[in-house]
Amino acid sequence: MKTLRCIAVDDEPLALGLVCAFIEQTPFLELAGRYSSAVEALQGLHQLPDIELIFLDIQMPDLSGLELARVLDRGRPGTGPRIIFTTAYNQFALDGYRVDALDYLVKPFNYEEFLRASTKAHAYATLAQPAALPAAPPEPEEEYLFLKIEYQLVRVAFQDILYIEGLKDYVKVHLTGGVRPLLSLTSLKALEEKLPSRRFMRIHRSTIVALDKIRAVTRNSVQIEDHTLPVSDQYKEAFTQFLSRWT
Repeated sequence: MKTLRCIAVDDEPLALGLVCAFIEQTPFLELAGRYSSAVEALQGLHQLPDIELIFLDIQMPDLSGLELARVLDRGRPGTGPRIIFTTAYNQFALDGYRVDALDYLVKPFNYEEFLRASTKAHAYATLAQPAALPAAPPEPEEEYLFLKIEYQLVRVAFQDILYIEGLKDYVKVHLTGGVRPLLSLTSLKALEEKLPSRRFMRIHRSTIVALDKIRAVTRNSVQIEDHTLPVSDQYKEAFTQFLSRWT
């Protein structure tokens, strides 16, 4: 079983001690450091580049847990350690979601709740880095992606995507077969980076289309099923190159 190297950060000694004790009794977690402030944790992370998970208190002096999470995301977007927030106030849940936290634990929490959140982190790490299976080759990465939908990761096959619509802080993924669209809290730009360019194209600042689902084209729009989607001037050059394949 994969072991996650983790640290705990909390300015309350009793709370910090409890989290560390929970970590040490969990077989798939390894406690690599404990810190009483976010500033100390940030300094420690420079010496511990292989940390995969942080149990992070939100309300701390000098630098809050949310601020630390934003600093880490700016430094290594999408590649840094995952975060499980610990807080006495559940109104911080949405803020935690916006900085891509895996989960949050409301104090006081017991070991069962801690283990549930930790298991989610372990599952995420396992999905992100699948082990090689000698008996059968792993499924190619470009055939699917994972979307965070209401605190869970949902696997979506590229072949099932019709088009993706950007809605401010969210994306709406329209699927084949009349399946209800999926709503995920991420940016269209972040999602675009995960999609293979040979299969998807951005045609508008708020639209990405699956190229194999296009039924008809004009110089200013594409048709996918019964949807007509405009092509904006910003993406016209790339679209014109694609259009040349149709002529």
